[in-house]
Amino acid sequence: MTVFDDLVGQDQAISVLSRAAAAAGEAVRGGRGTGMTHAWLFTGPPGSGREEAARAFAAALLCSDGGCGHCDQCHQVLIGSHPDLESVRPEGLSYSVKQTRELILRAAGAPTQGRWRVILFEDADRATESAANALLKAIEEPPPRTVWLLCAPAPDDLMITIRSRCRQVTLTTPSTEAVAHVLATRDSVPWETATFAARAAQGHISRARSLALDEGTRHRREAVLGIPRSLTGVGECVSAAERLVKTAEEEAAAATAALNENETTELRRIYGEGSTGKGLNRGLVRGGAGALKELEDRQKSRATRIKRDSLDAALLELVSFYRDVLAMQFGAGVELANDDIRFDLDQLARSSTPEETLRRIDAIMRCRERLGANVNPQMAVEAMMLSLRGAA
Repeated sequence: MTVFDDLVGQDQAISVLSRAAAAAGEAVRGGRGTGMTHAWLFTGPPGSGREEAARAFAAALLCSDGGCGHCDQCHQVLIGSHPDLESVRPEGLSYSVKQTRELILRAAGAPTQGRWRVILFEDADRATESAANALLKAIEEPPPRTVWLLCAPAPDDLMITIRSRCRQVTLTTPSTEAVAHVLATRDSVPWETATFAARAAQGHISRARSLALDEGTRHRREAVLGIPRSLTGVGECVSAAERLVKTAEEEAAAATAALNENETTELRRIYGEGSTGKGLNRGLVRGGAGALKELEDRQKSRATRIKRDSLDAALLELVSFYRDVLAMQFGAGVELANDDIRFDLDQLARSSTPEETLRRIDAIMRCRERLGANVNPQMAVEAMMLSLRGAA
């Protein structure tokens, strides 16, 4: 067993990373810090395991046995407690230049256990332009024992000057069979359910696991895939848009409520709320008001991101629906992601043309672009629903 065993269907990437980790280990044992690539870019479609691959590589770098998977070093990396690994994930819509500069300062520190200082930057594509420029300078001249692991959906999502200085590791979408095998063997999911979840998730491993194990996730998927047949009039389009946006808002609220409360309580405690003593209350207002406002802004940004991600996941479900319709219209012999609702697919395939299906897919993709440009979600989704109905 090694730290790379959990990377499903990524044999080529595993081979590259294993050899690099072994070479890095030889460099450390030989007292050399040179020869190691100090910036890596992990790219791949959603669910391909970019962050998992980067974390496994971090474990292999920090483990004296190249990522054995059972030593303390590997265990600490995999659970996120290793002192020489810093994982960064933008919680809001973007990652600011201030946060990036603070990260660069921390990255400059020497490793505490004598091997490497690893910075795992998830969603690096969410760095602002100023943050990306600051990051570029750190990657161009890193300390000899610091390794940057950047994760993004595609190389083009990062500045060309950053990606040209990184060694790229491209991950692919795992096959349905490979994902189903993981669910069946590691999560004890019945094979039929595992196959359904893997196919519906289109290779997205965490999504497949959620579909297989969580009834609520399956119900939400059914509601989204039921949208096309419900768009019988303008009123129904508006209602469908309202339900979709409301569901995303509820998911964002549920995901952030407890965390927001804990963060706010902790910040108030730090600034003295509940303490006794002359002048403490005035000190809380003067010293804590700005920090509290900054925290509230971050929390709102995080909620907006989660809401947007939830909406985007629903839109991608709709894309998969119409993609299956298009495949049936052309008679393509490909696996249908939504084979469990083949009757609905067949009905729409027979009652519409491929051109209409393509226009519907274009309408969904335009909606995704508008949401990314901060257009009001209700308006963007309503326009999409009307386009889906009117494509015929």
